[in-house]
Amino acid sequence: MSPKEPIPERWEGLPVVNSARMRALDFDATARFSIPAADLMENAGRAVARETLAFFKERGVEPAQAKIVICCGRGANGGDGLVAARFLREAGAGVLVFLCPSKKDAGYPELVRLNLQKASAAGVERRETGPESGLAAALASCDAVLDALLGTGSSGKPAGAIHHMIQEINRSKKPVVAVDLPTGLHPDTGYHSGAYLTADLTLALGLPKKGLLAPHAKRFVGTLKVLDIGYPPELIEEIAPK
Repeated sequence: MSPKEPIPERWEGLPVVNSARMRALDFDATARFSIPAADLMENAGRAVARETLAFFKERGVEPAQAKIVICCGRGANGGDGLVAARFLREAGAGVLVFLCPSKKDAGYPELVRLNLQKASAAGVERRETGPESGLAAALASCDAVLDALLGTGSSGKPAGAIHHMIQEINRSKKPVVAVDLPTGLHPDTGYHSGAYLTADLTLALGLPKKGLLAPHAKRFVGTLKVLDIGYPPELIEEIAPK
């Protein structure tokens, strides 16, 4: 696509959606089709782990030798990353999770707490991001980074701990696999506000987002793959642009 070409309404047979349509899809999947949000997150994390292992193999790195740093935000994108961490560890990869601290007096959302417990039970090592967390050293010795910091629910310029993690990941120059979209990229426009990650591989969950297909966003997105996480086909077609 040239910069003047419009964003397509469909990509590889799937409707291209904005963040509002994705929120509606998530709501309807649970409210109308009785698919628990926990199941969607489990499906997403499993699929992300599978594609991350394939990413390693393409580079000649077997799971048992792979070392990956997973950077998780406070919300659902971080929850997806925690699920992926569990499956990657089960596959034999060396996994280290760096988790953005929860907001004061708020704690983590229920699904993030649930998957923190599951990850811990599976033996996943995690550290809360901070000056003494050792993020820079871990990045220096890893094979790739899984970006699970911010998803389609984010807006504005990343700040605080997430901004710090973006800076450290960029300094490391390690390959980045992004969960749903590269952190800092707007899901609807494909533009960024100055603090962002550039992915080698972006794993869009469920459906392709408009911003990922914007011509100017291609260099930040890298290779784009859309992962099936269990949305009913009839629901997907309901929200397709008419």
